Amino acid sequence: MKLHSIHAGLFKLDGGAMFGVVPKSIWQRTNPADENNMCTWAARCLLIEDKDRLILIDNGMGDKQDEKFFRYYYRHGAYALDDSLKKAGFSNEDITDVFLTHLHFDHCGGGVCWKDRERRIAETVFPNATYWSNDAHWQWAVEPNPREKASFLLENLIPMKESGQLKLIDAGNTSPFQQFDILYVDGHTDKMMIPHIKYKDHTIVFAADLLPSTGHIPLPYVMGYDTRPLITMEEKARFLKEAAENQYIVFFEHDPVNECCTLKMTDKGVRLDRTFPLSEIL
Repeated sequence: MKLHSIHAGLFKLDGGAMFGVVPKSIWQRTNPADENNMCTWAARCLLIEDKDRLILIDNGMGDKQDEKFFRYYYRHGAYALDDSLKKAGFSNEDITDVFLTHLHFDHCGGGVCWKDRERRIAETVFPNATYWSNDAHWQWAVEPNPREKASFLLENLIPMKESGQLKLIDAGNTSPFQQFDILYVDGHTDKMMIPHIKYKDHTIVFAADLLPSTGHIPLPYVMGYDTRPLITMEEKARFLKEAAENQYIVFFEHDPVNECCTLKMTDKGVRLDRTFPLSEIL
């Protein structure tokens, strides 16, 4: 098995929304904001190469939304999903599986594009891949609550189903993949899936939005986007303890600087141990 860090671009979100009740005077130490209170975040994906399978975990927000949409999210930087895959030696046609931790636009939008200039016909970006979600979260996404409605975009979702490429896991069941186990969490959104990958002598956890960045490690640092913040804190506390005790490697999807970290127990709770690129363990 080989792992590849796949960078799908940078974007910005409001710092207050990303850190919830934590004051800006504290969170800006790790995630400095611009003059509009916006912080930069990564859309970092993970590619698992194992024999005849290429499994892409999440795929960023893509580029098919209109100019008005991107004015809110400030896509920038030199990274792009296609270029990152090519740099790793692969094309869109090579991907066999697209595993989606959840269906918010910044995690699944890169899997669908417009086929026509009029932006009326959408198609999947990975024509030979099976797209994976789970049944409970899919229903949550296509019949969204008012709080999350702006994050679940039908143009990202329906083409996956209409293409015949979508496959839904029974929520809470064991992973259909030999390459990783799945932790289901409900604080950020219903039935988000967190892959735990066994690699060499390590457990690598694709943290998605359970732990967006190193700046979110302290327990109260919970996003304002989370639908059930108190449940997030419970899930996060269990995960942090387990990760520190077992020396998991946390792979960050959104940290703009750090790809990976380990955690340690301290008198103040679980804290950052060290950060490093994924390449250090490959």
